[in-house]
Amino acid sequence: MYLTSLRLNPRSSQVQTEVANAYEMHRTLMRAFPGSSAGGPGRVLFRFEDDRYSRGLIVLVQSAKKPDWSFFQNDREYLDPLADNPCESKEFNPRFVARQRLSFRLRGNPTVKRNGRRLGLRKEEEQVGWLDRKAGEGGFRVLACRITPKGLQKPAKILGKDWTQELTFLATIYEGVLEVTDPERFGKTLASGVGSGKGLGFGMVSIAPVRDEA
Repeated sequence: MYLTSLRLNPRSSQVQTEVANAYEMHRTLMRAFPGSSAGGPGRVLFRFEDDRYSRGLIVLVQSAKKPDWSFFQNDREYLDPLADNPCESKEFNPRFVARQRLSFRLRGNPTVKRNGRRLGLRKEEEQVGWLDRKAGEGGFRVLACRITPKGLQKPAKILGKDWTQELTFLATIYEGVLEVTDPERFGKTLASGVGSGKGLGFGMVSIAPVRDEA
């Protein structure tokens, strides 16, 4: 896998549009990956992050294939002109063992499917239950978690040839500590993401060593 950190220019009109419409952000990011004629892009996940220190906007991108961000050279207003390195990319191939503990962060879309419709889970206990179920399926368990509701968001306005579809998502930030129960399954979960809305800024699980174990 590959991880990329993009520092965006908050004054760019394109950036402002894409922050309000994650489908457009998705389209921009996909320019860094092969098209269908070249084997396809593979799984691409991303997440908006507010930089608390610089008050900037960061987009984290996780991809199965190596990205090529050279197209940004022709669009100098998109990335933050004040950042020393506004586009950082590195290979990321972690190995896991059973009972390994990791800090995690996830922007999730907690939902349940009822009568053919996907409904957002608004109560905190429902959102906790959603993550616990995903953890059981994904080779890990949650040891500690802080939930920050972000409310209903409209991150996507998808335009077809003769149609327009607006999608609304319930966004929740999960942060805490997890324990790996099945290393192989957890690796697949990390690569594929968690929950729905994966192409629209949801589902990417970021991990780091637990501080007291580092």
